[in-house]
Amino acid sequence: MSDATAQRPHLSFWQIVNMNVGFFGIQFSFGLQQSSMSPIYKYLGADEASLPYLWLAGPMTGLLVQPLIGAMSDRTVTRWGRRTPYFLIGAILCSLGLLAMPFSPTLWMAASLLWILDAANNVTMEPYRAFVSDKLDKKQHSLGFLTQSAFTGLGQTLAYLTPSLLVMLGMNKDAVNGSHIPHIVIAAFLIGAVFSLASVLWTLKTTPENPLTAAELAAIRSRPPGWRHTLADIGAALRDMPPTMKQLALVNLFQWYALFCYWQYIALSLAATLFHTTDPASQGFRDAGLLNGQVGAFYNFVAFVAAFALVPFTRRFGPKRMHSVCLCAAGVGMLSIPLIHSPALLLLPMLGIGLAWASIMGNPYIMLAGCIPPARTGVYMGIFNMFIVIPMIIQIFTLPLYYRSWLGGNPENVIRLAGALLLCAAVAVLFVKLRPSQTGKA
Repeated sequence: MSDATAQRPHLSFWQIVNMNVGFFGIQFSFGLQQSSMSPIYKYLGADEASLPYLWLAGPMTGLLVQPLIGAMSDRTVTRWGRRTPYFLIGAILCSLGLLAMPFSPTLWMAASLLWILDAANNVTMEPYRAFVSDKLDKKQHSLGFLTQSAFTGLGQTLAYLTPSLLVMLGMNKDAVNGSHIPHIVIAAFLIGAVFSLASVLWTLKTTPENPLTAAELAAIRSRPPGWRHTLADIGAALRDMPPTMKQLALVNLFQWYALFCYWQYIALSLAATLFHTTDPASQGFRDAGLLNGQVGAFYNFVAFVAAFALVPFTRRFGPKRMHSVCLCAAGVGMLSIPLIHSPALLLLPMLGIGLAWASIMGNPYIMLAGCIPPARTGVYMGIFNMFIVIPMIIQIFTLPLYYRSWLGGNPENVIRLAGALLLCAAVAVLFVKLRPSQTGKA
C-alpha cells in the first residue's frame, strides 16, 4: 500500500464509538460462552476433568479461520468494501448458533454448535480489528482499540448479567428444560442472537469503509488470486514478522492460558467454596452460576470504564508498562478468590480482573498496530490471534493431564494457577521492545 494509508482523517470520539458498536454484539456472544458453557456442559453430563477438551472449538477455529480470513480480507475488493462482507456473514452465522445452543439435548450437540458459533465469531473478529486499524490514523490507535476494549467490557457485562436481570424481572431461576438447562440461560442466548446481528448492522450503517485509492486497488489486484497465494501471504508474513510481535507471543502464552483456566473453572470454584457443592443438579450449583454471572458482569463493567480511563495513562506511560500493572492487579486478585467465602468480597478481586481485561483487549493491539505494515494489517491481526489461541490449545491438552495429580481435582487450584500465570505475563511484557513513539512520555 502507499504511504497515504498511514495518514487518515482525524475521527471524532463519537465516530470511533459508532465504528466499534459492532464489537458489542461479538463480545456479548463471547460473554455468554465464558459464563454459560461450562455449566451447560455439566448439565449435559460432562466430566469435570474433561471440561477443557469441550472448549477446543474456540481456539481451533481461531487458529484455522482468523489468519486465513484476515489474509483474504486484505486481498478482497467488493462494492461493500474489504472487511464488511466477512464480519456481516460472521454475525449472521453467530446469531444462528446462539439461537440453537441452549436447546442442545446432548453433550455432543452442544459441543458441535460451539464449533459453528466460534467459527462464525472468528470470521467476524479479525476483519473487524483490521477495519478499525484501516479507519484510524496511528495517533488514534490507542483511543480506537481501547474503545473496542470498552465495548468488550460492556457486551460481556450484559451477557454475564442477563440471567440475573431476567430473575429480577420475574423469571424463575430454578425452572429448567428437559436437559436441566435453566430457562434464564435459554432466554439469555436468544437475546444474544439479536444483539450479535443488530450491533454489527449499526456499525455498517454508520461507518462505511474508507474507499481504496487507485494505488491501493492496483496493489491488491496485482496479487495473484487463489487460496494457495493467500496461504503464501500468511507464510511470508510469518517470515517477516516484526520482533515486537514475536516478543508478545510469550506474554500471550501466559495470559491466555490463565484466562482459559479462569473461564472454565470459576463457576465450579465458586460452587465449591461458597455453596459447598459439586452436583450440577443442585440449587447451590445453579446459584453459583448466577453468582458467576454477577461477578463476571462486575469485572466486565470495570473493564468498560477502565478502557476509557486507561487512554491518558497509556499515552503517558506507554502500553507496555500499563499492561504490566494491570496484569499484576488481576494476578493478585485471582490468587485471592479461593480465600473468599462472602459473595460481596468477591468484588475486590474483580476490580483487578476487570482492569486487566480492559488492558488485554486493548494494549497488546496498540503495541501490535504500531509495528505492522498497513498493507498487511488483516493477515498480521489474524496471525496475532494465533498467539492467543495456541496457548488455549496448550491449556486444553495439558490441564486434564495434571488436574487430578498436581491440582488435586480441585477447581480452586485452577484459579490459583491462573493468578500465578498472570503475574508471569506481567513480567514478560516488560521485555517487549517497542518503537520510541510507543513507550510513553514518562
